[in-house]
Amino acid sequence: MIIMEFRLKSDFEPKGSQPEAIKKIVQGLKRKDRFQTLLGVTGSGKTFTMANVIAQAKRPAIVLAHNKTLAAQLYNEFKEFFPENHVEFFVSYYDYYQPESYIAKKDLYIEKDSQINPKIEQMRLATTASLLSRRDVIVIASVSCIYSVGNPANFKNLGFEVKVGDTIGRKDLLIRLLSIQFERNDTELMPGRFRVKGDTIDIIPGYFNDIIRIELFGDQIEKIREIDKNTGDVKENMGYFFIYPAKHFVVPKSEIDRAIQSIQSELDETLPKLGMIEAHRLKQRTLYDIEMIQETGSCKGIENYSRHFDGRRSGERPFCLLDYFPDDFIIFIDESHQTIPQLHGMYNGDHSRKKSLIDYGFRLPSAFDNRPLRFEEFEKFMDTVVFVSATPDKYERENSSQIVEQIIRPTGLIDPTVEVRPIDGQIKDVLEEIEDTIKKGNRVLITTLTKKLAEELTDFLASQDVKTRYLHSEIDTLERSEIIRQLRAGDFDVLVGINLLREGLDIPEVGFIGILDADKEGFLRDTKSLIQIIGRAARNVDSHVVLYADKMTDSIKRAISETERRRTLQMEYNKKNNITPMTIIKAVKEKIVEVKDVKHIPKKDIPKLLIELEIEMQTAADQLDFERAIVLRDRVRRLKERMS
Repeated sequence: MIIMEFRLKSDFEPKGSQPEAIKKIVQGLKRKDRFQTLLGVTGSGKTFTMANVIAQAKRPAIVLAHNKTLAAQLYNEFKEFFPENHVEFFVSYYDYYQPESYIAKKDLYIEKDSQINPKIEQMRLATTASLLSRRDVIVIASVSCIYSVGNPANFKNLGFEVKVGDTIGRKDLLIRLLSIQFERNDTELMPGRFRVKGDTIDIIPGYFNDIIRIELFGDQIEKIREIDKNTGDVKENMGYFFIYPAKHFVVPKSEIDRAIQSIQSELDETLPKLGMIEAHRLKQRTLYDIEMIQETGSCKGIENYSRHFDGRRSGERPFCLLDYFPDDFIIFIDESHQTIPQLHGMYNGDHSRKKSLIDYGFRLPSAFDNRPLRFEEFEKFMDTVVFVSATPDKYERENSSQIVEQIIRPTGLIDPTVEVRPIDGQIKDVLEEIEDTIKKGNRVLITTLTKKLAEELTDFLASQDVKTRYLHSEIDTLERSEIIRQLRAGDFDVLVGINLLREGLDIPEVGFIGILDADKEGFLRDTKSLIQIIGRAARNVDSHVVLYADKMTDSIKRAISETERRRTLQMEYNKKNNITPMTIIKAVKEKIVEVKDVKHIPKKDIPKLLIELEIEMQTAADQLDFERAIVLRDRVRRLKERMS
């Protein structure tokens, strides 16, 4: 295993509360504290603190995020902090995923339908390859890391080393590649494939970007070289290379034979317990799958038989990414107040869907064992955990040996002022605030309680000549990021939404946040949510927040009290250290993707947009760019549907 130091690269040193927070958490790690909490306010540099802790602890780490957007943001930040180390990305590799299911009331079977993102699949394989070969590894992962993945022992043991001077027959080398799920393709080379030209074998491992070229002289390996996939130039002459399997689910041939016997035995035990139709259905499907496994080594939905291939007992937990880590790794659970509940709920959702499939003869009962971990199973991996949140919840508070506060921001920025104003006349008041905020060159966030109110408010503001967009849950992750980028760039001034917390918003330009119906107690208006929303305005020195409410709920009181406590500490620190807060200046990135969704656009803006799109569509058609023309045509159709 390669052992390297973590080398943190940064143009700035820890400031504000960061030095003390880093010191306390590292001391906790040395004491072997099991649970610690970093209570860091928005904009206090929690990621930088985590990076410093990892560098000082010198231990592999995983940073868990509750969604892909936040995970991608963390991945980019950690890559900048540790350019010489292995920072890996492990999230669900599906661009689209419709799970297999059966709706008994409608007698409707829905086959699994998915589209795998090959780049993310490559990054997942790179993650496991790094963990098995070195220690300077930081993995940024979503909660999908607790889902079933291949046995790490098989993944490691079925891999093999090729070394210059080794003796291996050309045919034997090809057989070994095929046995670990590589595909031969002499025309198109991509990750997980190899091609053969005489005694030269070109391989792109599933976790690699470039070509590994193995040149044989007779039965001896003469050269191993890394070749640039695009230019064909030699990047490195290598003495050896370790080839890991092209897929996570790989099984030795001897294990396949044993697994097939185990699947057949379970089928024989299950059939008498089912009705005639269900038994016929299950027998037909399972025997077909067995035949495919015997012929090709795999079948569609092979993960449902994972318990048989792994040799696990019924109910025994599956292998997951956490099994690939060494014993002394550190878990950072970011936004723990949201991530912990997600970890709790994933098993039950998976189990209820599979129960219907199993009851009606679509799957063997062992399909239950291809699943995410139960929370109590996840807890067994939690030997060293740092919870990270601005609003840690009951679980974190009750279990942590210490709660380390990071209240003082390196920038000197203080939490925004918070006012409570009556609901009566709230829209008129919001309009006045928007006007004042835009004059200062800042942006506005407005949160509502319902989708209907958000859409109506967006249309109303547009009718008042306010450039507005509405952010809703149906817009996919990349398009949401692009809409936020457009807000920062000034393409529009006001963003309206129901739950703007989950976007991982980092918008220094926000100068005003309006929280409508703040006194309606519930998930979106509890203390944690209010504090999180207020924190979104903490990156701009001129920002303030207004809660529109007719009564002071306990949640409002606690949120305002905690905000005032933090403001007091921050102002005292600034006064003592002669710091003048400055608004964060952050470059706006280039366009990410084209936003194809049209629901975020106010109706008032549609006629003008239709004219622009139809001209653009005609231009694309004239240039014979028919794919672009079809995309634009679909957008025009959806906009016209909204108008009608």
